[in-house]
Amino acid sequence: MTGKAEQTRLPVRPQTELSAFKPGKKRRKPFQTHYHLMLLPGVILLVVFSIVPMFGLLMAFQDYKISKGIFGSPWVGLENFTYFFELSDSKVIIRNTLFLAISKIVANLIVPLVFAVLLNEVRQRAFKRTVQTIVYLPHFLSWVILAGIFSELLLTDGIVNRMLEVFGIGPIQFLGDNRVFPYILIGSDVWKEFGFNTIIYLAALAGIDPHLYEAASIDGADWRKQTRLITLPLLRATIILLATLAIGNILNAGFDQIFNMYSPIVYESSDVIDTYVYRAGILDGQYGFATAIGLMKSVIAFVLIIFSYSLAYKYANYRIF
Repeated sequence: MTGKAEQTRLPVRPQTELSAFKPGKKRRKPFQTHYHLMLLPGVILLVVFSIVPMFGLLMAFQDYKISKGIFGSPWVGLENFTYFFELSDSKVIIRNTLFLAISKIVANLIVPLVFAVLLNEVRQRAFKRTVQTIVYLPHFLSWVILAGIFSELLLTDGIVNRMLEVFGIGPIQFLGDNRVFPYILIGSDVWKEFGFNTIIYLAALAGIDPHLYEAASIDGADWRKQTRLITLPLLRATIILLATLAIGNILNAGFDQIFNMYSPIVYESSDVIDTYVYRAGILDGQYGFATAIGLMKSVIAFVLIIFSYSLAYKYANYRIF
């Protein structure tokens, strides 16, 4: 019996091997070389296109000349910044930028919210998904394409003016009237983006407990009261989050859209900081002046982004890390 027990007994590991597997001791992971090699192309692109061009910000403080380069151009300090505020166009540009940006932010919060609440009441899934897909498609279209479409539709002899003539209205210079053109920009931007923003609200609506609506209907609450007392209060965190995150884009009025749709006739109502920087730097060759305006806008936008994320963390418990 003793011999059999000795034969079935498992071999004991030496103490040197067991010490490497102590519960409180972590094993060292080998260096994952292939993971770092996968990151290398992205790091190179980041350095080449995002970090190296940062040295070009020196032009904002110089009277930059292409022939002399960054290191040979004369240093002028804050002269480019002060010159911008001395221009009569600066107030118009800042006013247009704030008006268009704030209007787009507010409209892109309200319109998707209303549309999502209405679409959520549709019970036919096939129809609901079809409508959601149709309104979502314009988000993927470039403003180069959309600008050409809107230009054809809103011409003096376009389809829209022909339809207005039936009611005895028009023709209206949609793309050449400073009183109308800003609202064309706002409306077309909302039309393009509200389908994408609707998805966010629909996702939030999907997380609401349906038993709340059942209990409310039993108590006699109609659709309006359910929306006012259940839907909107439970969407408040999402609305606050989207609103606070949009603060960082308060100086981005939409360069792609405006550049492809505006003309010198409507500079008074549609010329924003980005388009002005493009004309001053690329067309007029005032590289130092254009860089100064772009730097000023970027610094303000950075401060607003930090402020918006602090508000999002405070009121919606949203954090990046």
